Amino acid sequence: MSSTATPGTGSGPATPAGAGPAGEAPGGRQGLWSVDDHLEDVLGAIHPLDPIDLPLPDAQGCVLVEDVTVAVALPPFDNSSMDGYAVRVADVAGASEAFPSVLTVIGDVAAGGDATRTVGPGQAARIMTGAPLPPGAEAVVPVEWTDGGTGGGAATAMRPAGAAPEGATGEVRVHRPVEPRAHVRERGSDVRAGDLALPEGTVLGPPQIGLLAAIGRGTVRVRPRPRVVVLSTGSELVQPGEELGEGRIYDSNSFALTAAARDAGAIAYRVGAVTDDADELRATIEDQLIRADLLVTTGGVSVGAYDVVKEALSSVGDEDEPGSGVDFRRLAMQPGKPQGFGTIGPDHTPLLALPGNPVSSYVSFELFVRPAIRTLMGLKDVRRPRVRAELRTDEALTSPEGKRQFLRGAYDAEKGTVTPVGGSGSHLVAALAQANALIVVPEGTTTVEPGTETEVVLLG
Repeated sequence: MSSTATPGTGSGPATPAGAGPAGEAPGGRQGLWSVDDHLEDVLGAIHPLDPIDLPLPDAQGCVLVEDVTVAVALPPFDNSSMDGYAVRVADVAGASEAFPSVLTVIGDVAAGGDATRTVGPGQAARIMTGAPLPPGAEAVVPVEWTDGGTGGGAATAMRPAGAAPEGATGEVRVHRPVEPRAHVRERGSDVRAGDLALPEGTVLGPPQIGLLAAIGRGTVRVRPRPRVVVLSTGSELVQPGEELGEGRIYDSNSFALTAAARDAGAIAYRVGAVTDDADELRATIEDQLIRADLLVTTGGVSVGAYDVVKEALSSVGDEDEPGSGVDFRRLAMQPGKPQGFGTIGPDHTPLLALPGNPVSSYVSFELFVRPAIRTLMGLKDVRRPRVRAELRTDEALTSPEGKRQFLRGAYDAEKGTVTPVGGSGSHLVAALAQANALIVVPEGTTTVEPGTETEVVLLG
């Protein structure tokens, strides 16, 4: 496995201002990178994917790279919003149940049909929802305001065409008057030809896909959803559903991070856990490069004797290309101190190596991987929203000096409060599952008293 990066192309890890050799923190305290410097390094090396043309079914979740204008008005013709009768307003003026207006029915107008017959004085046409308004008609009377052509009381529904009196002709009694254009969807009342349908930068969800189809767009130019490969490492990991042997634990990280990548907008692929073998890990990563715009590993980035990711990837760069390969560093944060970032393979595929403790890996994903995915998508706002909230807790929170701490919290938007969930341990998965926010304790703060206004990262 090798990697090269060409200066000025954006490939390979960027070097923040003031940074020293690979692995050395840019102005950091005791060799620690700040959270902001690490994120700047990651985002400085990642650029949006090239645009492609996709058919609508494949464009969901993608980001538009062009303004889409309306070619055909929507709706493209005046049509009925009700099942009923197309009439001239003057013919039903003053109509009531005691003195109904009696009109001659000239035929049916169905959705998808042609409205070729003209409604003249004293006439009406049976019309279905979505059918074009026939010439001469000025409004639609709902069928419930008529006798439905039966000669009896008020109708409750339109009769089928085959069961209509005299084959949808005959007479209809109208019991109420209507205003001009009543129950008529006017041509262009939704969007007009030449209008902006969707601006560049729009994420295409179901309503946007529906609008594109409605205005006749079969394909659209977008940035594709990035393909993210997630793999966890550790000989102790067992897949859920398998027997849990002595000293083993279930692999939860790859499942959580794959789900998080999909939530961020990516097409995510989960790879089963790789054992603590550097050659096996390198081979697995080589195999995955063909389908990856971004690789995410979890575990094996600290200073232990079996930290396989660090062992396998520390020397994959090209010595002639400064900044290439994967750089392993320590961050002034808790949890998530050990991190790795760089590019690998012939296409300089970005790789983020996250710590293995479940909370550490998830917090690291939210802070660094999610913004990377959103950057690949071409989005401008790549980070989770942040708010200020009042800390609700029985006792003061403590935080290590010089580190930015991220605590799990339950945020109440109505009350504007946040409550810690669980402790600060990086293995407490159950507490993480109950949290919808991260409470941020700045580097210079060691104690946060109850009632203090704190910064909160919203996760949902």
